[in-house]
Amino acid sequence: MSVMTDSPVPRRRFAVSRKVLPYLLSLPALLVCIGILIPFFTAVYYSLQRFRLSQPWNRGMNWGENYLNFMSDPDFWNTLQVSLVYAGLTVGLELLLGLGIALLLQRRTRLNNFISIMLLMPLMTAPALAALMWKLMTNPNFGILSYLAGLAGFEDMRWASSPDTALFTVVLVDMWVYTPFIMILLLAGLRSLPTQPFEAAALDGVPRVQQFWRITLPMLMPYILTASLFRLLDSIQQFDIIYAMTQGGPGDRLMVFQVEAYLNFFQSTNVGRSAALLMILWVVTYFLSNIFIKNWLRLRERARGEV
Repeated sequence: MSVMTDSPVPRRRFAVSRKVLPYLLSLPALLVCIGILIPFFTAVYYSLQRFRLSQPWNRGMNWGENYLNFMSDPDFWNTLQVSLVYAGLTVGLELLLGLGIALLLQRRTRLNNFISIMLLMPLMTAPALAALMWKLMTNPNFGILSYLAGLAGFEDMRWASSPDTALFTVVLVDMWVYTPFIMILLLAGLRSLPTQPFEAAALDGVPRVQQFWRITLPMLMPYILTASLFRLLDSIQQFDIIYAMTQGGPGDRLMVFQVEAYLNFFQSTNVGRSAALLMILWVVTYFLSNIFIKNWLRLRERARGEV
């Protein structure tokens, strides 16, 4: 007599049609895009309004009057100039310093690896906290940097409280925080470069300086543009370091876009002007990033031999 055994019933797995799968996979990106576009278009809408929180009864559309007022507003042109100068100084100096440090640490040794890790410590510090640390170190009464400046002959160094040295001070803080970011990107680029061109140049007796200008720098240029783009996008929108150090002062010496928009919103309660400033900042950022991206694509095409 045979014994009947129940064969296991195969479980049905959740099947997704191949036509639906691409849309399902792109759903998270679509949700993120919607989450970005809603605040963006809200800011565009507010920038076209006459809207003060202190005068809610006087709210209405002015259809671009906020933007037209900027054309004759010296404060706006000062904000634009300060933002561009600050971004140019920080990105340029950090790029030079980061490239120099990366060249010194290019060889793979335990000491160089340890130094590169230690140099990343400022990058792990919140920018606002770093600004407060530097504010204490530059205090004229007990700051260590003020004491060292006095020993070097710079008596009564006022640092961020003086219009003459305020920009220098915040640029110094920015360099301390963000130079490791550029350094680590360029160091990764240097260590990933092929060794054959350098070996051939060494056999031909090409000096190290010529190797740098004719081999290293052209091959490293895509990494340089990438690091510069990331830092430019962050530097042109700088807020925390400048606000924590000087709140845009002394006077309007460090009144960059983000600080100006913040003060317009929370102090002057002028929502329309604040939103318009942020929209102009977006336009400036978009324009500058397009320049960098086009140059990066051109370099990539040239490296592939397509140009």
